[in-house]
Amino acid sequence: MGRTRTGRHARRVRTAAAAAVGALALAMPTAGCRIEDAGAAGSTAPPAVATARPAASASADDGKPGGGTPSPSATPSRTPSASPSPAPRTLMSVGDRSGRVRELQARLRQIGHFDRSPTGYYGTATVASVQSFQGKRGLSRTGRTDTVTWERLLAMTRKPTAKELDPPAPAPAVAKPDARCLTGRVLCISKNSRTLSWMIDGRVVSSMDVRFGSQYTPTREGTFSVYWKSRHHVSTLYDSPMPYAMFFSGGQAVHYSSDFAARGYSGASHGCVNVRDEGKIASLFDQVRNGDKVVIYW
Repeated sequence: MGRTRTGRHARRVRTAAAAAVGALALAMPTAGCRIEDAGAAGSTAPPAVATARPAASASADDGKPGGGTPSPSATPSRTPSASPSPAPRTLMSVGDRSGRVRELQARLRQIGHFDRSPTGYYGTATVASVQSFQGKRGLSRTGRTDTVTWERLLAMTRKPTAKELDPPAPAPAVAKPDARCLTGRVLCISKNSRTLSWMIDGRVVSSMDVRFGSQYTPTREGTFSVYWKSRHHVSTLYDSPMPYAMFFSGGQAVHYSSDFAARGYSGASHGCVNVRDEGKIASLFDQVRNGDKVVIYW
């Protein structure tokens, strides 16, 4: 009787185990369909499986160790710094002599910053005129014509005409000549009217404005004669140009002065007779001979 019960119990256990195995076998295909059907309601996605990335080849990152494309967050951001503006370049300054300087002066004269005829020489008068222009436009008052100053001036003015660049000089008021000037070939120079008249036998051939020495270096008065001519002379005492020099008394001579052309009567010579019209004195230089008379008087 006991064995019978034991046998029945064993059969029931085996039957239950076989049923469990069958149920498990039926459940496995059903779970597999749900993994594929990601959109089914109540589905549960399987856990993500990490996949190792293959190491990048040397060609992918120029052979740098630890290659690969860095993520944006790993790359430090760099803000390019603003490049400083280049300083204005100087185009013209004191001592320059050129057609461009003459144009500068003519343009400044158009708008009331240069009150004399253009000379082509960048002297103190031009410096003052440029400073005036710069100050009115809020620019640095350097007196030098740099790229900024020049461009501003070009925008405000027009191209000068030939007459504006080289206006005819007004004829100087010639004083009554001294009696010593009425005969022969004479450089007749009046300190009172500040004029030089080139006279031949009492006739005025040409005349021009002149400037004299200061009270500390006065121009001598009297009757002299030209004893030496030097077309491209440079003073050995002051190291300054004295073009078309015609010496009449020691180191004193009649010659062209770019300073006189630029500054007018606001300056003075060291005793010489300065002429500011280069064209006129160049012509005079070609006519005067050594031995011609020079008369300087009040």
